Amino acid sequence: MDETSRPLGSSGDRYARELERHLDWLDTFSSTALGVLAAASGIYTYLGVRTLLDSPGLWTTFAALSYSIAVSVGIFVFWSYMMRLLPAVRSAASRVGLLLAMALGSVAIVAMSSWLNAAALAGSAAVETHMAVTVQHYQASLERAHSNAVAGQALARDVARVRQSFADLSEQEAGGTLSGFSGRGAVFRVLTQKGAELQALEAQLSSVSDPIEETFAEGNRILSRMRGVSVEPGALEERTVRFSEDAVELAGLITELRQLNPAPQVTRAAKDLADAVVLPELDGSTPEMRAGQSSTITSVLALVEQRGRTLSTAAAEVESLPQPDETIYTPMSAADAVIVYARNFVPAWAGAISIDLLPAVLVLIVMVVQAAIRSGRGEHESDDRMTVGELRAALAAAEQLRRAEAAVEPPRAIKGPEG
Repeated sequence: MDETSRPLGSSGDRYARELERHLDWLDTFSSTALGVLAAASGIYTYLGVRTLLDSPGLWTTFAALSYSIAVSVGIFVFWSYMMRLLPAVRSAASRVGLLLAMALGSVAIVAMSSWLNAAALAGSAAVETHMAVTVQHYQASLERAHSNAVAGQALARDVARVRQSFADLSEQEAGGTLSGFSGRGAVFRVLTQKGAELQALEAQLSSVSDPIEETFAEGNRILSRMRGVSVEPGALEERTVRFSEDAVELAGLITELRQLNPAPQVTRAAKDLADAVVLPELDGSTPEMRAGQSSTITSVLALVEQRGRTLSTAAAEVESLPQPDETIYTPMSAADAVIVYARNFVPAWAGAISIDLLPAVLVLIVMVVQAAIRSGRGEHESDDRMTVGELRAALAAAEQLRRAEAAVEPPRAIKGPEG
């Protein structure tokens, strides 16, 4: 309050006395309330510490209990200091210094207690959230691996198209359309050789279709089981163990799907299609027929190389598809999960911090009231808050001082009558 709005004279004293009576009444239970808040924070801190200490036993319980008691005592003592000292200081420097100390202490309280309180309030839910997020990552990886494998298996259509082209050419050669000489000679054998290679590759691509779908279906069954484990009631530790086992099995299935992708196999086969050619002996009966066969075989080899590049390009497109992420489930404690997924548990964090820092509001309230009391009284000191007992003690002390002064005062001389 500024000087123009401050109550003056007796009205200001009455205003100050009224506020002081309120503070006196509030002081009767402020320490008790502060102790309850500190004890509640200590209880939740104990529960949070127990989530970090895995080994059961007497010493573990004693360690957690000791830490929680130390936290409760520290919170009670710290806020008791602040509630008594900060409203009492008058200089700006002292007030700023104590405010900085209160801010530093609040950070320390959050560091040693509030995050453990949040772990006790929402630790199980945070671990379940971690498992749910992990399931989503595994599902994305499984679907990506399956999509890539299906795309690789779909290359069988490209292989079948190329194989059919060689089959058509071999039929044409048998009729004498290509080299000009009908029969099943050297050109025909080259065409059937490449057609057989492509037919074998096509059969291999078709054979992976069922394993791909079976592996994908098994992965979905494991995912469904993992979702159930993440939300079902029961002991969190036991559920975490089962979830970890399913995660390891699912990771193996995702790796198997990646290995079932036949795109790399098509790439290698397309390269071998042009490089690995066994040229038959020219069997034409005349030099003109052998020259025609040689020319036709050269054209066929060029066609084979072209078809190989086509298959390589198609396989490269499949191999360039985004690969599934390397998802690995890492078990996480409740305290760590609460920190990692803090955004999901804002109410729990707010409650955990509020129970520790609520006394700061009380300190600020007392500061404002003390400033109002000083403003109401002004700069002079007042003793009008003396109780009856203090008044009696003051009167007794004054009487003792009066008697002491009378005892040391020398007796006065008695004058007789004149004359």
